[in-house]
Amino acid sequence: MNNINNIYFDNAATTLPDSNVVALYNKVETEFFGNPNSIHHLGITANKYLDKARESIIKSFKLKNHRVIFTSSSTEANNIAIKGYCLAYKNRGKHIITTNIEHPSVLECFKQLRDEFGFDVTILNVNKHGVIRLDDLKFAMRNSTILVSIMAVNNEIGSINPIKEIAEIVHNYPKAILHVDTTQSIGKVDLDYDTIDSFVVSSHKIHGLKGSGCLIAKKNIKCLPLISGGGQEEGFRSGTQSVALAVSLAKAIQIAQKDILKKCLAMSSLNTLLRSELTKNKEIVLNSDSFCSPYIINFSLKNKKASVVVEALSRIGIYVSSVSACHSKYEASSYVVKAIGKDNFLASNTIRVSFDSSNNENDVIVFAKTLNEILRSLR
Repeated sequence: MNNINNIYFDNAATTLPDSNVVALYNKVETEFFGNPNSIHHLGITANKYLDKARESIIKSFKLKNHRVIFTSSSTEANNIAIKGYCLAYKNRGKHIITTNIEHPSVLECFKQLRDEFGFDVTILNVNKHGVIRLDDLKFAMRNSTILVSIMAVNNEIGSINPIKEIAEIVHNYPKAILHVDTTQSIGKVDLDYDTIDSFVVSSHKIHGLKGSGCLIAKKNIKCLPLISGGGQEEGFRSGTQSVALAVSLAKAIQIAQKDILKKCLAMSSLNTLLRSELTKNKEIVLNSDSFCSPYIINFSLKNKKASVVVEALSRIGIYVSSVSACHSKYEASSYVVKAIGKDNFLASNTIRVSFDSSNNENDVIVFAKTLNEILRSLR
């Protein structure tokens, strides 16, 4: 097999930064470098850019009653939203709900709240499609429930939860709020974000820069700060803000939230093409069904080691992932694929392809052909 010009199919892990976003970052970082908390002219100017970034983000999501808290990542934002909220409102109740396919930055928060702080945790199982059953959520809700955290789009298989219907159920209980891990839905799924009490953004998932993210929460929500100090970010997160990261994040969100349906149609075409190619191979089992996000296809190998195949693809310039980049170094198998009913072997041999607008049909055809060649060559 000849070396192939790079085909990058790991966009759910991280994306190539947009050149306009990088240029904006460099401009702000060098021209408006003042500490936004300083009271001199440079600080006041920097703070104005910080405020403009917040306004831009609120406008991009068509929100009225939310505020933006800048963080280092969606992982940090999830931690603030879940632990910060639960610890601030523990006197209202200590029952919280999530699902068994959440990102580790959500699941580990729930485990810590259960094990270290005595919260009563309900973890809902998903169905074979990777989606929660609304009746299960209704049954799990209690008067003592204060937080429900359910992801919009799963990062491994791309399953999409019915967030609008989930919000309606949660909001029937006055003490409860809905937090949504929207890391994989920003710019990809047309959600009504106004119905969600709090959600998160990761810049590097939407062609922004690493080390940048935000929590977006309704104005009446308080969180116990996990980082204490000078009280920046309205007391949610102390520490001097990076104005350049904030402004470039706002730009990345603005770009991502445009033409969502048009981009989805293009990704659906690629998804359908690859799905058709993969189903021709009897050694492959699809884990993502046709109702999942068109940006992600996850499949398992019946008789081969996924790690070997991923490495072989990488050597010739095709980049995909096995399990999730956030925990692949520590987990030998996918708990998400197990949750949808697959056995241990299939869960240990998953490959995820995640698309982006830079990908095209030729990329898919080359990948499918090369994958088949590799599978045939392995004993």
